[in-house]
Amino acid sequence: MTADGDAVSHMFYKKEENMSKVAVVYWSGTGNTKIMADKVAEGAKDAGAEVSVFTPSQFGPDKINEFDAIAFGCPSMGDEVLEETEFEPMFTDCESKLGGKKIALFGSYGWGDGEWMRNWEERCGDQGIQLAYECVMCNETPDADGEAECVALGKALA
Repeated sequence: MTADGDAVSHMFYKKEENMSKVAVVYWSGTGNTKIMADKVAEGAKDAGAEVSVFTPSQFGPDKINEFDAIAFGCPSMGDEVLEETEFEPMFTDCESKLGGKKIALFGSYGWGDGEWMRNWEERCGDQGIQLAYECVMCNETPDADGEAECVALGKALA
């Protein structure tokens, strides 16, 4: 109340904090998947998320609960499989803890028709992992359309 008896209306403004924390975890041998990872991170940041980018050696199951959403990126290797030395073991360790998180997959390939990505999507589905966005694949170095798809994937996770 003011001195003359009028009610005073107080408005409090809460500083809006980032709505989500997004991890981008990728392995890249030629740099193509790294370009994709950078674009995914850019999209999530543009949408207001706090973004952390990791390689497989920097990420594991102990970090999952720190993030609302995680984008995993890995190119097709050998006979259309995930990179087996670093990425595959890390992803296997994380799989059982990804339920309830916003998850997305991306990667590049130089041959084949994307079988590795279809297998990866199926594997996630078999584990009860719901993908928050359609997987993004780029043949070799991402072109402008591929980069735009990666940015959109990042925005969808934010």
